Order: sequence, then C-alpha cells, then structure tokens
Amino acid sequence: MKVTVVGAGAVGATCADNIARAELADELVILDIKEGFAEGKAQDISQTAALLGFDTHITGTTGDYAKTAKSDVVVITSGLPRKPGMTREELIGTNAGIVKGVTQNILKYSPDAIIIVISNPMDTMTYLALQSTGLPKNRIIGMGGILDSARFKYQLSLQLSCSPGDLNAVVVGGHGDTTMIPLMRLATWNSVPVTKFLSEEQQKQIVADTMVGGATLTKLLGTSAWYAPGAAGAALVESIVRDEKKLFTCCVSLDGEYGQKDICLGVPVTIGRNGWEKILDFGLNAEEQALFNKSADAVRSMNDVLKTL
Repeated sequence: MKVTVVGAGAVGATCADNIARAELADELVILDIKEGFAEGKAQDISQTAALLGFDTHITGTTGDYAKTAKSDVVVITSGLPRKPGMTREELIGTNAGIVKGVTQNILKYSPDAIIIVISNPMDTMTYLALQSTGLPKNRIIGMGGILDSARFKYQLSLQLSCSPGDLNAVVVGGHGDTTMIPLMRLATWNSVPVTKFLSEEQQKQIVADTMVGGATLTKLLGTSAWYAPGAAGAALVESIVRDEKKLFTCCVSLDGEYGQKDICLGVPVTIGRNGWEKILDFGLNAEEQALFNKSADAVRSMNDVLKTL
C-alpha cells in the first residue's frame, strides 16, 4: 500500500506522522514545493521509527511527482493556511490554482488513486477536484466533517466531564464557521441522548463553540490548527486502506441526497477500500434541513467564485 501526502506543512507533516506510526502504508511519500522541506520532514519522522517501533518507508521529495507513482491514496494539504481574521472563502483564489495543479500532476502517475482533500476552503476545493479531474465521485473525499465532529465531541466532553471516546456526535453541512451544523439532537453518550444531561443554554454554547472551533485556534495560534486536522486525515486514510467501513461525516458529491445536487457537502458516509461507499440518511427534521439548505447555498456561492478565476 502506498500513500502520498502533498504539502509538508504542519497539517501534512502531522498527517504523515500519524500514517507512519500506525503503519497504514508500506511506502509513504511526502511532497512539497519548498526545496528540501519534504525531505527534511521525511527524515525527521523516519528517525522516530526506532523509538516508536514502526517500519513504514518514508520518502520526501521537492516537486517530483514521479516519486508518487502508483499511490493508492493521496492526501492534499497544500495551500495557504488561514491567518487571524481571514475566512476560508478568502483562500479560494490562491488555493484553487494549487489544488487543481496538484490533482492533475498526481493523476499523471497515479490514475487509480483515491484523493482526500484537506486544503481550504475544503468544500469548494473538493468540488474543484471532482470537476477538474472527472474522477468517479467515490474517489474524491473532503475531510472536514471528521474534524468538525471531533471538535463537537471535545466540546461535549467538557460540559459532560466525560471521555470523548464515549460520545457519538456528528457535524454535517459545510466546513465553515457559519455553515457547519452540529446535530445536537442525535448526539449520544454511550447510546443515551446527551440532551438528557445538558440544559438548553449548555447545548447552545456547545454548538456555538464547535462552529468557531477552527477560528478560535487560528486566533490563539496565529495560523490554522494542525494536530486534529492531521489526525482526522490519517483516520480517513486508515478507513480506506484497511477497508474499515467506518461511518464518518465527509464532504462528498451529492446527487439528490439531503435535497441537494451539484455540490460537495458534509454528510454521513461509509468509508472503505473504494473510497466513500454510501451516504446514510439521518432523517433531518425541518429545522435541521433548513440549516442544511442554508449551508448549501453558502457553499454554492463560494463555488461560483471558481467561475471567475
């Protein structure tokens, strides 16, 4: 099994580190355009192998896509990160050109690869990757909902004073501060609805804190977060290469599901060796569906920016 991570920045390197530690690939390639950067990250991660006990072979390369040949899964993290006060929408112009170029180069050498998009604005970059490559829709997956759901569980665990591992909670819709939809009604603590233990005020606070989770970290760190996004990307890779059939919220192409077409948006999907395999209908109520439609409208307006580039 061969996996490539494009972009050796904080998110890409963290994703690669998680992939290596879990031995999700026999061969892992890290690619970046900055001279020597990917090679350095590859060596640094490789030098932890004797300490952590993994045998993944890691290669770093500066822009040589030939070294990514025959990759089974490719994770795209490349692009400018958000800075404080910057919205994901403001990244479209720059990152669209980067993501389009990366996908074209990847497919020259790995025409059968499954592509995972982490670059922001993630929903629009996933849509761009699908439209520009013409790949079957199951092979283009945006990671965002996995990260948003992890942040939702984190906020719930703080209020409930419980382990995040005991929680089931998902976020659907767009991967944006105003477009994501934490589904509080469906969240459970070991099968018991969390609403049984939380006041209305607490629930509203959890939803609000989840929605600004990325922006909060950007303000604190001065740049985008990387540990959780990198781990989320690696979790998605794991479900693919091990054919785990895990249920994640991922940004995928919709064709009537959840009342939307011609858009990539976060919905619950099963992830296996062929990419995303099926969309599950969670039966949104009228309020949730209205929020989902509003989210789709916002993402679609961002997608329209692509036409002007």
